[in-house]
Amino acid sequence: MLERGLEEKTFWLNLGPQHPSTHGVLRVLLEMDGEYIVKAEPVIGYGHRGHEHMAENRNYHQFLPNMGRVDYLHALAFNQCYCMAVEKLMGIKVPERAEYIRVITAEMNRLTSHFLWVGAYLMDLGAFTPFLYCFDDRENILDLLDRLTGSRLTYCFYRFGGVPVDLDDEFIAGTRAFIQRLRRRWVDYDNLVTKNIIFIKRTKDVGVITKEQCVQYGLTGPMVRGSGIPYDIRKSEPYSAYPEFDFEIPIGENGDVFDRYIVRMREMEQSLRIIEQALNRLPEGPIMAEKVPKRLKPAAGEVYQAVETARGEFGCYIVSQGDIKPYRIKLRVPSFANLSILPEASVDNLVADVVAILGSMDVVVPEIDR
Repeated sequence: MLERGLEEKTFWLNLGPQHPSTHGVLRVLLEMDGEYIVKAEPVIGYGHRGHEHMAENRNYHQFLPNMGRVDYLHALAFNQCYCMAVEKLMGIKVPERAEYIRVITAEMNRLTSHFLWVGAYLMDLGAFTPFLYCFDDRENILDLLDRLTGSRLTYCFYRFGGVPVDLDDEFIAGTRAFIQRLRRRWVDYDNLVTKNIIFIKRTKDVGVITKEQCVQYGLTGPMVRGSGIPYDIRKSEPYSAYPEFDFEIPIGENGDVFDRYIVRMREMEQSLRIIEQALNRLPEGPIMAEKVPKRLKPAAGEVYQAVETARGEFGCYIVSQGDIKPYRIKLRVPSFANLSILPEASVDNLVADVVAILGSMDVVVPEIDR
């Protein structure tokens, strides 16, 4: 904490809720001592929509599209988690081919999320050119997913028991071509961003988060892996077809903003690796389970399912009382926990550094204000 004399006074500064760097209606109330942060207080709730309460007034099928509105950047992972939770509650066995299709599309959606983060984050730090590179690559994925799912952002593609549409030769060929294209692009990102001295100075040794803090605050995703903890639901609690694939969990060394950037970039390489393996091993067979009721009415019970989203652990807890509607649904979203460390990580930093720290968390405000 900075030492302040008796005559020195602090003042308050609002970062958001309209500031572009907050990426949504997030307000951070900063207590300042000159250019330095004395206290930071996130203020949330501007976009609250009551998703969990809405679930209690809709049947299981009607609530499915809501998942794409909780985290609009990695909607397919949220779709998958909710479907898996209901399938576990109903005892529905998903065909192997459908599991592979879910993994392929969820990993492609993870890539689109990370690309948007990299481009927007570097704009926060004053760089415009990388944004164009990121969205150029992202558009290629969106075109492929759009052709398959009919959406480009708020996906609602998965169904209880599988997926509604199979992959065709054109989608597979287009995905393979994109994998080769992106692998050739890594050198461009490396030269343009990773080795950029301005970017390095803005991110190295800034916003350091220790392993102990990660545990105390319940951080997940690139936030915890950037601090050197290799925790990833796809490995620690394997689900869907992920146990079938060989991939690594990138981790950082210092837990600073730069490490969180590096972790996300390396995660994208691993996503390509997973997608390629899934395409090579894509099994034959049905894409939907047999005899899935059109109107679900699970027996009384409760279930919890977690998946690894682009921001960390997303968990869906469902309580059934034997009705066509869930009795209770509770969503454990990663952005809420990840944002909670901002006050501690911001103290004694400059305002410009707080923008860098907040951006490195990759919070999606609709997750928090669900």
